[in-house]
Amino acid sequence: MALLALVVVIGTGAAWRGYHDVVAGVTTSGALGDAPKSDGKDQNILIMGLDSRLDEQGKPLPQDMYDALHAGDDSVGGYNSNVLILIHIPGDGSKATGISIPRDDYVQLATAACAQAPCKGKIKQAYGLAYDLAKTKLEAAGVKDLDLEQQAREVGRKAEIDTVRAFLGGVTVDHFVEVTLVAFFQLAQVVQPITVCLNENTSDSFSGADFKKGKQDIDASQAMAFVRQRRDPDPDLNFTDLDRTRRQQAFIVSLMHSLQSSGAMSNPSRLRDLLNVAKQNIAIDDKLDLASFAQHASALTSGGISLFTLPVKDFGTDDAGEDINIVDVSEIRAIAHNLLSGSGSGTTTSTTTTSATPTNIAAAAGVTLNVVNSTGTTGLAARVADSFTALGFTRGTVETGANLSNSTITYGRGADAAASGLADKLGITATKSTSVDSGTVQLTIGTDLTSSGPIADLAKSTDDSTTATTTTAPPPPPVSATATGSKAPAPTDLSNMDADGIPCVK
Repeated sequence: MALLALVVVIGTGAAWRGYHDVVAGVTTSGALGDAPKSDGKDQNILIMGLDSRLDEQGKPLPQDMYDALHAGDDSVGGYNSNVLILIHIPGDGSKATGISIPRDDYVQLATAACAQAPCKGKIKQAYGLAYDLAKTKLEAAGVKDLDLEQQAREVGRKAEIDTVRAFLGGVTVDHFVEVTLVAFFQLAQVVQPITVCLNENTSDSFSGADFKKGKQDIDASQAMAFVRQRRDPDPDLNFTDLDRTRRQQAFIVSLMHSLQSSGAMSNPSRLRDLLNVAKQNIAIDDKLDLASFAQHASALTSGGISLFTLPVKDFGTDDAGEDINIVDVSEIRAIAHNLLSGSGSGTTTSTTTTSATPTNIAAAAGVTLNVVNSTGTTGLAARVADSFTALGFTRGTVETGANLSNSTITYGRGADAAASGLADKLGITATKSTSVDSGTVQLTIGTDLTSSGPIADLAKSTDDSTTATTTTAPPPPPVSATATGSKAPAPTDLSNMDADGIPCVK
């Protein structure tokens, strides 16, 4: 919403002191680096909502703020990305798409998040784990105070972005917005009251929720409870964390409706308040050209947005006994590709594709890919080579090596971008090596890549005599996020919510 306020300021010429004065003070980040970007005018923006009870400088909040948040104090929470939404804004001004990723999906994390491989965990943990590791190293190097906080957070941001990018099948992330709990609360204060709607009476002592069935106006403190609730005393409601995700989506839609109906986006005083929040507790990437962004953001205010929540296969526990979401990575990547390629309905016909990924690998054209099979699975190297050749690489050598537990990617001169794209898709790290020829990438497949993901699908193939592509099932059609009773969305459903009116949710 703060970004939309900036867009209005720029697009309407309402800047009080000019463009540069308006954006001065907003925390900017270089975490995106030189990662591949979307083609044409399309833009993908990753929204990261942090669980931190601290401000952007890592300092505690005033006690009255903690009291209002009903979420503990600075000793609670950390740097988990409890909200992850990828917003796709088409360059042609058509309807935007939002993809919510459940925070406990158990996935391959960016290597910066772990001291050793394989690096797996809840997708929300990539930021905090990488932050902690980086902070320890930076402290040992003598970095202190605000520099320590900001440098460690940069590592955390990059790790979270890289993890999401790889999990969704190598999607591009053109920009990102980082919002803390306090920023959310402050934004809600500016816009309150906000109209929301619920399908049942519900309460939750953990979040402070206490709501009645139907439409109701809520203030900023109640908004915090609304988007954080994931429990209810009535077990028949079957509340899960995915219901909280749909609550967050419903709040976004209600907030947009409130901004439009109240005239807040044309009110200089409210715009100024939104901008002040942005300057205090929101971070954006340093490549976000707001003047250019204003030309693409019309989909959010005119064409609308359709919000999806990715499904999970089951619930389980990790080695530490923590609750996790078990996901089908191949299905998730197929869904993401389907939604981001313009098939917003989520319905497709079955097609024969490689399981590796549904999209080409950036900069792979003209780069040779050598594959070494160190898994013990006969014929896997050839199948992998064919799969990634179909995605842009030139097929190189195919070999069988001694069994290894950890996979590696090494590359020669001139192949860094292609190696990085491959690494993003597989969730591992690429390393430059003088032993690899120029323009060449070498993928050594260990057993860590055969448990889940694109290579795991190829490893499960029973026909070791061929290198043919495999057939993947079409992504499931979405169900309505606002449906009730037996038609209400289950965790295993891909759910969809359109930004039309005030949505009623569980």
